[in-house]
Amino acid sequence: MSDRLPVMTVFGTRPEAVKMAPVVARLRESAEFRPLVVVTAQHREMLDQVLRLFDITPDRDLDIMLPEQSLFDIATRALAGLDPVLRELRPAMVLVQGDAASTMLGALAAFYHRIPVGHVEAGLRTHDKYQPYPEEMNRRLTSVLADLHFAPTPWARDNLLREGTPPERVVVTGNTVIDALLDVARRPDVAPPPGLPPLDGRRMLLVTTHRRENWGEPLRQVYLALLDLLERFPDVVVVFSVHPNPAVRRVADDILGGHPRAHLIAPPDYGPFVRLMARAYLILTDSGGLQEEAPALGTPVLVLREVTERPEGVAAGTVELVGTSRARITERAARLLADAAARDAMAAVRNPYGDGQAGRRIVGALRRWFGFAAAPPDEFAP
Repeated sequence: MSDRLPVMTVFGTRPEAVKMAPVVARLRESAEFRPLVVVTAQHREMLDQVLRLFDITPDRDLDIMLPEQSLFDIATRALAGLDPVLRELRPAMVLVQGDAASTMLGALAAFYHRIPVGHVEAGLRTHDKYQPYPEEMNRRLTSVLADLHFAPTPWARDNLLREGTPPERVVVTGNTVIDALLDVARRPDVAPPPGLPPLDGRRMLLVTTHRRENWGEPLRQVYLALLDLLERFPDVVVVFSVHPNPAVRRVADDILGGHPRAHLIAPPDYGPFVRLMARAYLILTDSGGLQEEAPALGTPVLVLREVTERPEGVAAGTVELVGTSRARITERAARLLADAAARDAMAAVRNPYGDGQAGRRIVGALRRWFGFAAAPPDEFAP
């Protein structure tokens, strides 16, 4: 065990944990690498249940979460916490995932210590630094700091190549979230969240919102559109997984809190949430990850954003961008609720984001990087 190279993963949110779990699992299985897990825990309550689900015990927990913390709080506390950890553990490489604050900060801290960086889910772009905010700049800055880039799709790889990334440092792996999703979907002991009423033939709209650029009036427009849909379709039930941030919770309670068919719930554990996604007639979200996960379950998605860094689903036809206009959201959702054939056509599209083998390809790329294998791993081709 002691001669296995230490590879450190850094993450702090639930989506990062879900997407890193397959990488940690594959590193555990390898003969060459010893995984070290460091969590910033910037989203404490939503992170811990994913760690339990995938049987991950962090080697170090920075526990930086503060009530209503700012981006400045996260940045200063994460960097201050990572410095002594990197001095102590001295990993051979640091792996970061996606576009959260801990992604960019983990890469920056590793750079300060002259440790190579691998970026999981590299190359996503909107080319608008404020959409999504701050994620677009987090991932672009991480790309500059990274030495090895694990692009989920050919489109993401091409973004990196256009920016001058050497092609030999980019591997198309598929998205690790599909690995995690398929793992959980196969588990027989995962139930839906407790406390939800039976659908009794009614159709469920599953909703999540949390993007900073949507705080304020855009969120009000989204929730008023949901109210319009509830009034127009008596057989529709809204299940709203409400982000704990007060900027989201207050507006949701104000507009939807009193409606008998709007069920505002705390974010479920990841396993039960997968069951909700599979049961939903339609998902409305401003999340990035759900755009990738829902197509694997055959659930169409309306994205509550003006731009997306995941255009593959839009091009394939399983995802549609609808923005935050009350009128447009109502019109596009109503079309799918009134026309079952249109909804089913979206649901039938093959997932363009992965095949469940991304973790294996990432470890294969690490083997080649460190000289344990001569040939590169096979690449994901949607």
